[in-house]
Amino acid sequence: MPAKKRTTIDNNQGSKPAPLIAIASVIVSMALIAIGNGLMFAYIPVRLGAGGFDPTWAGLIVTGLSAGGLAGCILTGPLVRRVGHARAFMVLSALIALSNAAIGAGPIPLVWIAARALYGFAICGLFIVAQSWLNDALPNAIRGRVMAVFYVAYIGGLGLGYGTLAAIDIQTAAAPLIGIAFTALSILPVGMTRLAQPPAPQAASVALGKAWRISPVGVAGMLAVGGLSMIISGFAPIHATAKGYSQADVALLLSAMPVGTLILQIPLGWLSDRTDRRYVLAGTAALAVVASLLAIGFDGGALMALVVIYLVWDGAAESIYSLSSAHAADRASKDELLALSSSLLFAWSLSGFIVPGIVTALSAVFGTATFIYVGIVIASMFCVFVLWRVMAARRASAPATGGFAPMCAQTPLPVELAFAPDDSTDRPER
Repeated sequence: MPAKKRTTIDNNQGSKPAPLIAIASVIVSMALIAIGNGLMFAYIPVRLGAGGFDPTWAGLIVTGLSAGGLAGCILTGPLVRRVGHARAFMVLSALIALSNAAIGAGPIPLVWIAARALYGFAICGLFIVAQSWLNDALPNAIRGRVMAVFYVAYIGGLGLGYGTLAAIDIQTAAAPLIGIAFTALSILPVGMTRLAQPPAPQAASVALGKAWRISPVGVAGMLAVGGLSMIISGFAPIHATAKGYSQADVALLLSAMPVGTLILQIPLGWLSDRTDRRYVLAGTAALAVVASLLAIGFDGGALMALVVIYLVWDGAAESIYSLSSAHAADRASKDELLALSSSLLFAWSLSGFIVPGIVTALSAVFGTATFIYVGIVIASMFCVFVLWRVMAARRASAPATGGFAPMCAQTPLPVELAFAPDDSTDRPER
């Protein structure tokens, strides 16, 4: 059969209802990847600390990961337009396996920076591919619920991966090998899926100025959470290791943090659907400030107190992501959604690259606790900005307010490959 004809048939199949088992294959694949990714997130700073390396190296590795993520946000669209979703998924999974293999060669900081940059590129691309694939396959009636399951599965996988560190001998290559194994396993469900290939995605332009005019709070929220998410998840294990907490302690601290994301998002989302989302955003940012202040007060103290504090801090920070996304969507018309979402993703990625770089530089001078103070500044500035916007601009009218969907900043918006929703669900005018 000619290639052109095959493509036409595949594209037509993409419009048919997808069987749940095929949809589940993508979700299971990403959950498996999450387990390996969580383990590597926890392993790298602990291994460097045990090897006597300066914490600055671990910070540079986080910055390299963020740089790779920014590149992934930009380049994934062209990759998928060239080879399709399934092949892109497998290519990006292979890059994660290569990244883990490089880390398994031993603690060589410069190699690890490059390896984690490669990982950042691949994991950002995987999220964009997986989410856009699901968005194309799912009918509107169940899209929100299935995507919520997708996010919960990934966050749960991260937590399981974090906790696995406690049972690993970090002096061996066990952690990278386990990461490679889970990445290889993740390819199997997608490789055997009968989920139809979506049509070639359209390119989405980035227009931060236009996005700011549509939703200043949405853009500011993405700038805030891009930095907050990366420094909390990236620098918390670095700081805990530098403070002398054991490998098992770091594993417990990290594995508890995703629980905060799951616990806080549902009530905050429910509340935001029933009032001005900006009030909820301001309160969530204030909660992040309080939690970070407590993190300073209890720094180096009782582990369980820190576990609870970081659980709340990370949960509040991650909730800013989904609340800001929902608020921005409330302010946009249907025709504006694709460009707006693309711009929000770019803002999130840019902040996720710049802020860890700043924290790394400052940590070399002021110590590994610097990320907490930077987190206080970011959350405080965002809280004040949101309160100012509450006084300066009216809220979106109730009919124009969409439903809240739980998300986290570890799962980027699928905007580079976004698909328009069904025609039956046109968004009301602003």
